[in-house]
Amino acid sequence: MTSRRPIFLVAMIAVLQLWSVAADAHQRSSSGSQSGIAIAEISHGEMVMMAEYRDRIIDLAARATDTNEPFRRVLNYAQIQHAYCLWGKMPGGVTDEASPFNECSHAYLAATKAVLLSMRNMGAEAEEAEAIVSAIDAGMVLRGLALITCEFSGEAFNTADVVRPVWRIVPLHPGSMVTVTGFAAVLLAAAYCGRRLLRWIAP
Repeated sequence: MTSRRPIFLVAMIAVLQLWSVAADAHQRSSSGSQSGIAIAEISHGEMVMMAEYRDRIIDLAARATDTNEPFRRVLNYAQIQHAYCLWGKMPGGVTDEASPFNECSHAYLAATKAVLLSMRNMGAEAEEAEAIVSAIDAGMVLRGLALITCEFSGEAFNTADVVRPVWRIVPLHPGSMVTVTGFAAVLLAAAYCGRRLLRWIAP
């Protein structure tokens, strides 16, 4: 039992240090750099539909050949923001205004929307982009999403300003806390199993 304590403590310290660094790095987009390309805001209702079509939009954008630098920068920002927002996997990140991942979800989905709208003016991608826009518009009407707003619905973004999750409020959001705790448990289990494997290979 005693031999397990060091690996447990090391793993826990690592998780807490990562959490602390992320908390210190967090910044609201409204106070960040505005030296990049401006990205228009997205409503809470639009986010729901945009999240459903995100993969299709990004795949289409990645195949585009007739692009320019602003388009590529916004596409890159959309992908970076998606990664910072843990690839959209946190519970309630898109739909729950109280989620510590809601603002960063607004950022990557606003950038995704900007990428989609840009492709409407591209020769090879215009037809499919228009089809996606029409499907999103129809979905919003059918589901009554057009009038839904939230705290970040009027917030514009900028490619020079990465929006990070609000890590300090993760403990106050049950869905996020359960997911982060589960991830920490997986890390601890992996560290323990790795140690056991090393002992088995080199007794």
